Amino acid sequence: MSSQGGAANLAAGIPGPAGPRGPKLAAIRRLELGQSFQDGGEHYERVRPGYPGDSADWLIPARAQTAADLGAGTGKFTALLVERGLEVAAVDPSADMLKQLRRAYPHVMALEGTAEATGLADSAFDVVSVAQAWHWCEPLAASTEIARILRPHGVLGLIWNQLDTSLPWVHRLSRIMHAGDVHKPGFRPVIGPEFEGLEHHVTAWQDALTPEDIMELTKSRSYYLRANDATREKVLGNLKWYLYDHLGHAPGEAIGLPYVTQTWQAFKIQGPTPL
Repeated sequence: MSSQGGAANLAAGIPGPAGPRGPKLAAIRRLELGQSFQDGGEHYERVRPGYPGDSADWLIPARAQTAADLGAGTGKFTALLVERGLEVAAVDPSADMLKQLRRAYPHVMALEGTAEATGLADSAFDVVSVAQAWHWCEPLAASTEIARILRPHGVLGLIWNQLDTSLPWVHRLSRIMHAGDVHKPGFRPVIGPEFEGLEHHVTAWQDALTPEDIMELTKSRSYYLRANDATREKVLGNLKWYLYDHLGHAPGEAIGLPYVTQTWQAFKIQGPTPL
């Protein structure tokens, strides 16, 4: 943890680390896939999109003062929390990702941990966000841990950036990229019985990328990171054909890549947890 960031947040009112709490990741596959992101923080920060401000504006209650961003990575969603004046603690299992986050936001308290074992203090936060990471978590164990660190009536936010596959050319692109985190119609995230009032907000937007940027974006996906050299070569070859030959884009040409950001909000239940 950055001593400067930790001191700043202790002064601002965020309690310091409470030590490991809650169970470890239980799903072997989640652990294996999540290991894909242990390194490559600089590349991830450079090529992955941020999040639209509309997502944070809808999620954050008017009187919120403190937030914990779990699975924070390099700080893509952390940035929106900081910009809105919240005192923020960021948690991620990757030291390499947190290195990028600390560089950009030195006053944010950054801790290695998981959504199931944050190391944060009880009842310390008004908002807990999990952006582009809930699918790596064990949702019931993570819900219990998040309820522990939230204040009464605190808000849980689950956020996903997804390619807008309602457009045929984007749908085909997502298949070539192996963008496996695109949700099916009717998707609802699994959350624990500690929360109620699950609501959904959608923001449509575009990210301006070149064909070369899209190839670099593909290299940040877990499928590519875990693939062997032959599979990686095949993926990039298919992308080059699709972007340059089939769609007719020129090298360096700006392409508006359509995204849909799904933001889910739920509220901590007060009193006994439903059986």
